[in-house]
Amino acid sequence: MLEKLKSLSPFIGNTPLKDLFHEEAHLYAKLEYTNFSGSSKDRAAYHMLYQGIQRGEITQETIVVASSSGNFAIAAATICKILQIKFIPVIDPNINPNYEGLLHLLAHKVVKVNKLDKTGGYLLTRIQVVQDICSTYEHSFCADQYQDPNNYQGYFNMGHEIISSFDQLHYIFVAVSSGGAITGISTSIKPYLPKVKIIGVDVEGSTIFGHPPKKRFISGIGASQASPLLEKAIIDDVVHVSHMDIIKGCFQLLNEQAIFAGASSGAVYAAAKKYVKEHRGFLEKPTALLIFPDKGNAYLDTIYNEEWQKELALKLEAPLVV
Repeated sequence: MLEKLKSLSPFIGNTPLKDLFHEEAHLYAKLEYTNFSGSSKDRAAYHMLYQGIQRGEITQETIVVASSSGNFAIAAATICKILQIKFIPVIDPNINPNYEGLLHLLAHKVVKVNKLDKTGGYLLTRIQVVQDICSTYEHSFCADQYQDPNNYQGYFNMGHEIISSFDQLHYIFVAVSSGGAITGISTSIKPYLPKVKIIGVDVEGSTIFGHPPKKRFISGIGASQASPLLEKAIIDDVVHVSHMDIIKGCFQLLNEQAIFAGASSGAVYAAAKKYVKEHRGFLEKPTALLIFPDKGNAYLDTIYNEEWQKELALKLEAPLVV
């Protein structure tokens, strides 16, 4: 299985950088959606499964189980399909219907929870169901993106790619969910670029950084609880964006940069443009890197859908932004 997995390695990482048009800052986007299954989660899923196989915890008889709101499940399901091992994702109603359909094609079985947890989200319910499923199988492996250090270690290569691409960098903006990306990027970059500021981007209603819980309507960013992985992260500042900010950011990316990206990318773009303007200080044109995790395909029925936008604006009692 390791040899088969290694054959996938050339298609994960070394993602391109795109110079973005912006008058007040040098903005660059790292296009993580060019990874094999279409998102930055390929890095985490690959490393976690690789280490599991190497340690002998995953064999051809193993059933891999994981909690995910979308991209991690797709990445893990794709890799498990290549390895011809069974994969069970535990998802919730916030997942995009297209992703759910794809998982039914790739996975051995899809488990969807509907019970809200005590925070008003689904994360804690999903985690409990994963534990229950693993306890019922003799040969199971929990691909735990919230606690397994192999998650963030899978992003060390991205840190090295960034270091080799920039002589000077003032900011890196990363959307936060499981905490793998920002932990891996910050811990691998800070020893070499100690002055670069790592900015986490979170969404309203997420409790990761101590904000009160609130119902969230967009998957892929934020969480109902902070991952233990974040204890190792080196984060200099955090920006919270609203649901409408994310929608606006996605359409600005499309209209200003011709980049069709997902929710986390829109959140990062909206946050970065505002942040570099407000925190420029004595820098004439700061240089910032924006991590864009995935494309917008999974959000055609939500963020890029006019009727869904209107319904969300009514629920949030917020004005339409598109």
